[in-house]
Amino acid sequence: MTHLDRKFPAPLTGLRVLDLATLFAGPLAATLLGDFGAEVIKVEHPTRPDPSRGHGPSKNGVGLWWKVLGRNKRTITLDLSTPGGRDTLLRLAATADVVVENFRPGTLEKWDLGWEELSAANPRLVLTRVTGFGQFGPSAHRPGFGTLAEAMSGFAAITGEPDGPPTLPPFGLADSIAGLATAYAVMTALAARDRTGTGQVVDMALIEPILTVLGPQPTWYDQLGYVQERTGNRSANNAPRNTYRTADGTWVAVSTSAQSIAERVMHLVGRPELVDEPWFATGAGRAAHADVLDEAVGTWIAARTRTDVLAAFEKAEAAIAPIQDVREVMADPQYQALNTVTTLDDPELGPLRMQNVLFRLSSTPGEIRWAGRPHGADTEEVLTELGVTAAELTALRKAGAV
Repeated sequence: MTHLDRKFPAPLTGLRVLDLATLFAGPLAATLLGDFGAEVIKVEHPTRPDPSRGHGPSKNGVGLWWKVLGRNKRTITLDLSTPGGRDTLLRLAATADVVVENFRPGTLEKWDLGWEELSAANPRLVLTRVTGFGQFGPSAHRPGFGTLAEAMSGFAAITGEPDGPPTLPPFGLADSIAGLATAYAVMTALAARDRTGTGQVVDMALIEPILTVLGPQPTWYDQLGYVQERTGNRSANNAPRNTYRTADGTWVAVSTSAQSIAERVMHLVGRPELVDEPWFATGAGRAAHADVLDEAVGTWIAARTRTDVLAAFEKAEAAIAPIQDVREVMADPQYQALNTVTTLDDPELGPLRMQNVLFRLSSTPGEIRWAGRPHGADTEEVLTELGVTAAELTALRKAGAV
């Protein structure tokens, strides 16, 4: 959807968010809020910008990751450790609804910018604190990154081949999950504010959301002493479930989470007799015989091109998808129909494609208004709107506060 489809203002219009965070969960949460109309002001250090500006490939010296993560944000600079930066942030906080930060616990307090000072400046403020390990506990003081959460949570332990090492994801999985969870936490705190009239502190630890999405592992262990092991692409709950190579050297993924789908697949690949086996009647029974099922499905797929395999599975109403790299994702007709990857015009790079807003709303859709802006591009405009005079701004610059 675009603004042309809009029946009403975006749902978060009028919400002001101060994004003080870096790398990556906190900033992603702010991005998600900005996508649906929140006014997001990105606050960066005057000489040490958000490191995401330099992460990954760049074009003409412009970081491309930042173009996505910084979209729909106005960018200003403040050194919060200076008196001028501190005072200016408190003035901004008095006008804001949400502050998102990811400093180590105690850092804001060291600058006299903790909850006591922020809530005094604005009792309705929601202070959202995103850290590796939370605000208290024996590990709270440690530097925390998504990689550590992927390791600690049990994700890496169950990922990889049975005879291989624990495997970490090649992207910011824990950070991304925490970013989604943080946006939800912010909206929950704002809903509570509508009832109580006052803000509160959100304490988000990277190690927790990823544990939530891993499912019932703690309950399995608590009740049964069961510890999930690495199974590669297989599942302990159903089979066939794997990746399979086609005759033209490409790959597909097959899932048979539903019993009816598993039966259709066996008929399709010419092994209907397996459906009559007693063990075939349950997902766990099929998983215990994954070697037999993988051989049947894999042999059939290996004799056919991916186009033919996909067409046959679709005709049989069986669940399959091509394993696509980003080139195929960009050309995929379903993604194109949904406008999942959209194009916007960027002043620095021209036409620029990136993932669209996360979901579609029929009456109040989100929108990418602009991609990530240069470091400090909106400092003067935002501070002038705040009432900072030209003389005050000059003094702040002279003191290194902006």
